[in-house]
Amino acid sequence: MHTLLIFLGAGIGGICRFWISNSVYWLVGRQFPYGTLIVNITGCFLMGLLFALILERFNGIGPQLRSLLLIGLLGGYTTFSSFSLETLSLFENGEWFNALLNIFLSVALCLIATWIGLIGGRQL
Repeated sequence: MHTLLIFLGAGIGGICRFWISNSVYWLVGRQFPYGTLIVNITGCFLMGLLFALILERFNGIGPQLRSLLLIGLLGGYTTFSSFSLETLSLFENGEWFNALLNIFLSVALCLIATWIGLIGGRQL
């Protein structure tokens, strides 16, 4: 059952990632990997929020929700592999400032988003 839940969640997460990142690129362009950055920040926020809710509030159905949402949905949604490839591409193209900015923003903002999500989930 957990495998099926992970499979379903990952499919939905991947579609959400595609829609959100492409919407961001449509709005602001592709000169900087904003789409991936937004997906990673929102995914980290949701990871913190849902982790707190699932593990601290929903003990009875926690394992199933964890498989569906944390492992499946957010595993399919977050894009650190895309982050890595885009950052290396920036380095290879000589865009050192944008590459370092992407690393800093992705790590700092995703950690902050996860922390805010955890706090928010614990307050609910």
